[in-house]
Amino acid sequence: MTHKTDVVIIGSGPVGLFAVFELGLLNLKAHLIDNLDRVGGQCAELYPEKPIYDIPAYPKITGQELTDKLISQIKPFEPTFHLNQQADSIEKIDDGWKIVTSEGTTINARCIVIAAGAGSFVPRKPPIDNIAEFEGTSVFYAVRNKELFKNKKILIVGGGDSALDWTNDLATIADVTLMHRRKEFRAAPDSVNKMLNLEKEGKIKFLHGQLKSLSGKNKMIKEVKYSHEEKEYSIEADYLLPFFGLKMELGPIANWGINLNENLIKVDTEKFETSEPSIFAIGDINTYPGKLKLILSGFHESALMA
Repeated sequence: MTHKTDVVIIGSGPVGLFAVFELGLLNLKAHLIDNLDRVGGQCAELYPEKPIYDIPAYPKITGQELTDKLISQIKPFEPTFHLNQQADSIEKIDDGWKIVTSEGTTINARCIVIAAGAGSFVPRKPPIDNIAEFEGTSVFYAVRNKELFKNKKILIVGGGDSALDWTNDLATIADVTLMHRRKEFRAAPDSVNKMLNLEKEGKIKFLHGQLKSLSGKNKMIKEVKYSHEEKEYSIEADYLLPFFGLKMELGPIANWGINLNENLIKVDTEKFETSEPSIFAIGDINTYPGKLKLILSGFHESALMA
């Protein structure tokens, strides 16, 4: 089946969704393509329950709440979503572009807007041979249901924002231990200070170490072995949350002849157009002098792009 529309948006995260609104104000219709099975991008996939603090007018809002409100905001403009598929190929045609997805869907559009966040992403996994045995039951790379961890022993591993934020958040409902190879963190200073205060108050525990192995039965871990300074130790845990970041891949977009810089798409700051006329890039996928990777910045870029 072939669809025809004004704009194809690749990516249905917050920035892609807000682009629908800005385009809709100008009477431009949009179709969105996303390789995830739901809209919301990283907000919905990786931290649906994690609070976000830098959205104007919302002192605190979760990733899923933000997604839900954006969907409500764009509903009058009747966007069409093509989920569980990616934009495999594009071809220049007389009145714009022909986009074909991995599911064989064909869309003809006047313009393409790439709002693919950081591209296709998968979590970086600890190098543990049998970790797949426990994934989805007692090992998780994202938190989608906090209640699952209530009154349980949680081992969080990592030193970035996700590790620190979830340590601080889950400390209110669970027995939380944070593990990192050193007591230096890449997370926001405020999150680090909160974690250190929780440790000082005895509300969480901190361990130096690196994961070595998991053991348990019926897909549930019981013991985690780790090493520090060439010695091996173990800790009991009900759940393991390794936050080692994401592996980012542009996928087919990398082969579209667009000017790239370290897997990011260069754009101007007047229209957020790429080196290919009528292809635009907004949100974390683009780069330009002074770029800030904030949802707020992506909203601003959406307005100027439209």
